[in-house]
Amino acid sequence: MIVARTGELAEELLAAGELRCPLCRDGQLSSWGYGRRRTVRDHDDATITVRPRRTRCRSCSATHIVMPAALQPRHADTTAVIGTALLHKAHGLGHRAISAIMGRPLSTVRRWFRRLPPAHVDRLARAGTEQLLALDPDTFTTLRYQGNMLHHALSLLAAAAYWDRRRYGLDEPRWTLIGMYTRGRLLAPPG
Repeated sequence: MIVARTGELAEELLAAGELRCPLCRDGQLSSWGYGRRRTVRDHDDATITVRPRRTRCRSCSATHIVMPAALQPRHADTTAVIGTALLHKAHGLGHRAISAIMGRPLSTVRRWFRRLPPAHVDRLARAGTEQLLALDPDTFTTLRYQGNMLHHALSLLAAAAYWDRRRYGLDEPRWTLIGMYTRGRLLAPPG
């Protein structure tokens, strides 16, 4: 899977021959149809229907799905919805309260939280740290660890999104940028 800031940007890069295969790191990717159409829930009962682009490497013949960063693979909710739930958890709310606030089934919220083992939260913090170091290393003097690793990881990712938007004039929502930094893995993959 390849995570792109937007589907439109991915199409432009693909047409220009600028997308490379993440497996062999050398092959140029070309269009290879589309993945399965799916409808994803956003905030306030809004839905987004997408049909992600499928690509094929001209060198190794591997196929890849190009996923917009606003979506999480194999989830029925957007990155923003899942990220907001994680933010509520980082602020100390339990799964029942978050389920009620967000209008999502209790089982869904619990499943999200089971996909946040400490090692994955560390990976989120590392992704935020790497991005923030590239954008504005001085920000580290103002960010302090508050005893909650999930809160710290989300703070690092949000600070990186802030500086990305400010420095490069990006207009994508914060959670879309965070989806890009985490390579579509705001939650750990199953298993």
